[in-house]
Amino acid sequence: MRFTIVMAHPWKGSFNWAIYENVLQALESTGGKCTTIDLNKDGFDPVMKETDLSLFSKGQTNDPLVRKYQDLLRESDWLVFIFPIWWFGVPAILKGFFDKVLLKGFAYESGKIGLKGLLRNIKRTTIITTSESPTLFIKFFAGNPIKRVVIRGTLNMVGVRNVAWLNHGRTTSGTSGKREAFLKKVQKHFSVE
Repeated sequence: MRFTIVMAHPWKGSFNWAIYENVLQALESTGGKCTTIDLNKDGFDPVMKETDLSLFSKGQTNDPLVRKYQDLLRESDWLVFIFPIWWFGVPAILKGFFDKVLLKGFAYESGKIGLKGLLRNIKRTTIITTSESPTLFIKFFAGNPIKRVVIRGTLNMVGVRNVAWLNHGRTTSGTSGKREAFLKKVQKHFSVE
């Protein structure tokens, strides 16, 4: 099994990084190959510039990091995203990752009706998020932006199926006991297989 973790939090002292360490330990214990894409450490530029847009409709890029990330996704069986929910959406660096990496010819082809996803090699995907808002608030009152935009509007459109979403709400104002319980839940999620 080949795992790829996409990490989209800049601060190593965050709970997101505690989650990352927990996930990495769980995945390494399976004996599979685990690779991390640390968008901030890599210095990934999420901004779509004029040169990026001139190549976008052709499914091309001049960014070596984009090509590297595409190669890693092409080889992945299980994809894991770890990020905070900021203003009910993904961090800008992750939005830029979707915009610049999931290109035509690599992630999708245009079909008669909509897109035909090409990333069917990815058998499972897990999205792990943190938020200050409670999970129920995100799901019901904020219109569930993770499910609606990230899972259905992005990942499913490029062929990624079997997506699970785990969120830890009230991350800053919650108790350390609740954070520890969430880490155990994450560990259990990855020990299923």
